[in-house]
Amino acid sequence: MNIRNVAIIAHIDHGKTTLVDALLRQSKTRLNKEYAGVELIMDSNDLERERGITIFSKNASVVWQGVKINIIDTPGHADFGGEVERVLNMADGCLLLVDAKEGPMPQTRFVLKKALAMKLRIIVVINKIDKPDARPEEALNRTFDLFVELGADDQTLDFPVIYASAKQGKAGLTADLKSSADITPIFDTILSEIPEPKGDSAKPLQLLITQISPDTFKGRLATGRIANGLIKSGQDIIYINRSGEKKPYRIASLMTYIGLERVEVPEASVGDIVAIAGIPEATIGETIADAEQPIALPLIDIEEPTVKMTFSVNNSPFAGREGIYCTSRQIHERLMKELETDLALRVEENKSGGWIVSGRGELHHAIFIERLRREGYELQISQPHVILKEIGGKIHAPFERVFVEVPDGLSGIVIQKLSSRGGQMHDLESREGTTFLEFVIPTRGLFGYRGDFLTDTRGLGIINTLFEGYFPDPGNWREREQGSLVAHESGVSNLYGLLNVQNRGTFFIGPGVEVYKGQVVGQNSRSEDIHVNVCKTKQLSNMRSKGDGGAEHFNQPKIMDLDDALEYINDDELVEVTPKSIRIRKKTLDQAVAKKLAREGKTI
Repeated sequence: MNIRNVAIIAHIDHGKTTLVDALLRQSKTRLNKEYAGVELIMDSNDLERERGITIFSKNASVVWQGVKINIIDTPGHADFGGEVERVLNMADGCLLLVDAKEGPMPQTRFVLKKALAMKLRIIVVINKIDKPDARPEEALNRTFDLFVELGADDQTLDFPVIYASAKQGKAGLTADLKSSADITPIFDTILSEIPEPKGDSAKPLQLLITQISPDTFKGRLATGRIANGLIKSGQDIIYINRSGEKKPYRIASLMTYIGLERVEVPEASVGDIVAIAGIPEATIGETIADAEQPIALPLIDIEEPTVKMTFSVNNSPFAGREGIYCTSRQIHERLMKELETDLALRVEENKSGGWIVSGRGELHHAIFIERLRREGYELQISQPHVILKEIGGKIHAPFERVFVEVPDGLSGIVIQKLSSRGGQMHDLESREGTTFLEFVIPTRGLFGYRGDFLTDTRGLGIINTLFEGYFPDPGNWREREQGSLVAHESGVSNLYGLLNVQNRGTFFIGPGVEVYKGQVVGQNSRSEDIHVNVCKTKQLSNMRSKGDGGAEHFNQPKIMDLDDALEYINDDELVEVTPKSIRIRKKTLDQAVAKKLAREGKTI
């Protein structure tokens, strides 16, 4: 059977997963009952459905006119670039989706740059042409400009174009949706434009592992594309790790993809994507080779992480109450396990306790931490820090290119805030009542800004970031402008105590919440921290004064989720993460001890 391997790449929310749904249904691929009536079939993870984004790349396959098309759905956010970089190794071509209204966006640049570096054949799909304000021709022109800007050669610039509405399951060669009946033009273009996989079935077996997944019955599954040769179930193979060590194994189970399911097959040939069981120590980026002539494939090269946080065992007064896995051994094992599947993550022991976990960005960390708490882990997280490098004797810091869309009347405050955080404006354009801004800003300058951005733009602004590179560190960073409201004593928060101090700032908790001494319960309206007694109760007596019983207004507290808490905390604070709660606390809970350490110049 002929094979085509196609990755679907795009900016976040431009319709990748919706298009995969349409391809699966159009090809009449058999789906299990669990997918009946389900939209966004490929976003199977709870976090993906909640956030509306693809986080983990996934595989599927369809058969069209006797040709097997392996489809790889990829994340659109740059924080999950590690996923994109490694799964593109399995593809021979890409469908690049571009929103007909928005045109190419920052993450479009990121994923297209990776695809062009790998010399993949690109098919441009102008999606969402059914939108009332769609501008397909303008989107196509801007996409062409992006290809030129990224240095595409003449052959690549001669890319085929398809206009589609993935939601309606229609596509065509023109922007007239009425002339489109179904998604067939996409299949036809894939068959005519995407080359067959390179490789020789007569050569010795070579397979590069690009995904690792667990299976309840088969154990560890290694997924990858066969670069050369044939592979059979029960075959003896050689596993070559990163150090070049060679170990013999026997394939216990060989599976390929039919629809969304992995199905056992007796053998598979060059170019196909397969999942293999029987190699307990398989790791992403390593090679499965022929037993008699083992030849390693080049290792996958992944960009370095830019942001780090310290993970540690929870030692708060509420430690162990809500978590299942709370010990250092359990957390360490889980972190080491994550390294096997996430190539963009780094973990190292911290000399003062805990682990320094480095990743691509705040979202990369936040998704990982959210997965940990849902699995039952309990831990503490420090403030995010950028990873500095010494280049040419000078300290360099990571910088981001920031793309902002705001209504015209709100652009001034955004320019002011980004400039005060070390940003330099590179572009300003106004179109149809919307201002488009482009800044280059130190990654450190963006910490804690997203909350301010939503407030300043009244929720109408859109901000996207893309890693730009390492440049000299400007330094002189200001701390957070507002201090914290810190619980003075342990107990249960009381409405009377909250009302007494609510004019000091914004609370993160309401009445009836159990708190401990040193827990951050709100944000002060001024720059210093204030210790407040939110557990204070009214002294009861049989005497009543005039005005008693009048209702006082209690302001709605700001409930901090994980993303908000990580953005908020200062260097002397931690986020306590449990399966049931997100709390912010001071590193040193006792105020007197914290002051003493500060006077002695010791790190809290």
